[in-house]
Amino acid sequence: MQIKKAILTGGGRATRLRPVTSTMNKHLIPLANKPMIFHVIEKAVEAGVEEIFINTNPGETELQKYIGDGGHWGVKITFFEQEGGPQGVAHVVKQAEKFIGNDPFLFFLSDNVILGSLKGFVDEFVNGNYDCMLALSKVEDPERFGVPVLDANGKLTDVIEKPKNPPNNFAVTGIYLYGPNVFFKAFDHIQKSDRGEYEISSIHSDLLKNNLKVGYKEITGWWKDTGKPEDLIVANQLLMEEITAENFKVEGQIEAGAQVGDKVRIGVGTTVNKNVKIIGPALIGENCTLEDCIIGPNATIGTGSTIKQAQIKNSIILSKCRIVGEIKLSDSIVGSGVTVAKSQSDYQKMILGENTLVEL
Repeated sequence: MQIKKAILTGGGRATRLRPVTSTMNKHLIPLANKPMIFHVIEKAVEAGVEEIFINTNPGETELQKYIGDGGHWGVKITFFEQEGGPQGVAHVVKQAEKFIGNDPFLFFLSDNVILGSLKGFVDEFVNGNYDCMLALSKVEDPERFGVPVLDANGKLTDVIEKPKNPPNNFAVTGIYLYGPNVFFKAFDHIQKSDRGEYEISSIHSDLLKNNLKVGYKEITGWWKDTGKPEDLIVANQLLMEEITAENFKVEGQIEAGAQVGDKVRIGVGTTVNKNVKIIGPALIGENCTLEDCIIGPNATIGTGSTIKQAQIKNSIILSKCRIVGEIKLSDSIVGSGVTVAKSQSDYQKMILGENTLVEL
C-alpha cells in the first residue's frame, strides 16, 4: 500500500488573523517568504504523494492562481469548493470522496506547520498495516484540540474533541492517514456535534469503537497550529532556521559598507545602501529598497517593499510595504501594501481596518 493521494485544506475564514486575512487567504500568508500552503505541499510530495486535492471557499480564485496545477512540484493538483457552507473538518474530507475513491490517503490541515519529514509517519502506517494513523504533539493547551485517550499501556482507546478537562497534554495534530474506504464508512455513522459540525474526532472514535486498527505517532520535532498571529511569527522563525546554508543567497545590489550577516537571503533587483545592517536569519524578497535601516534577526521582507530608517526584527512584512522613519518593529505582521511612516507632528495618523492591533 502506498499513499499517493492527499487532501489539503484551503478554506476557512481565519478570523483570528484579521485584518491580514480580510484581504487574503490565510493559507497564502508567507512563512519564510513562501506561502504557508507551499510548505505543506512540499511535505506531502516528499512523502510520496502524486495527486493533491485542495478545498476552497465558494468563489475562491486566489489559491488557484498562486498554486497552479501542481506542475511546479511534479504532481497533479485539483481544487474543489466546499458545498453547503462550513460544516466541520470531517465534512471537508467527505466532499473529496469522489476524488479519493477506495484509495488510502493523507489528510493535512494546511495551517499546520511541522519541521522534518512525514516519510517516517507514512512508513509506519504502511508497514504496520493500520487503518488510520494520527500524529500527536504535546501542547500546553490541549483543550483547544482533539485529545487522545490512552490506557495504562499507552493504547489509544478514544479521541475527545476540545475537552474541558483533558486527560493528558497531547493534541491530535491536523495530519492524518486513512486506509482504503475507512473514513467514508465512518462518516456515515457520525452526527454533527453540539456546535453544528462534523468533527474529525468523531471519525476516530467510530473507528476505535468498531475495532479498526488506529495507531499514533508523536511528532518529536516541532509542530504548530498557526491559528494566532504569535503562532505565525514563531513558525516563521523556525522555518527560517531550517533553511540550509546553500539557500541563503545574496543576489541584489549591495553597496560597500553595508553589513550583511550570515543566513541572509536577498532577492534579485533589491538594493541595499551602505548604512544598512542585516542580521540573520533574514529573508529579503525581490525588488526591495533598503536604506539606513536594521533588519533582523528573524525578519522576512516581502517583494517590492521599501524600508528606510526603521529597525525590524522577529516580524513578517508582506509585499509592497513602505516602512519609513525611525520606527522599531518587533513581533509584528504587516499586510501587503501597508504604509507605516513616522509622524512629523506630535500626533499619529492612522487608517486602520477592522480587528487591527496597534501598540505605540
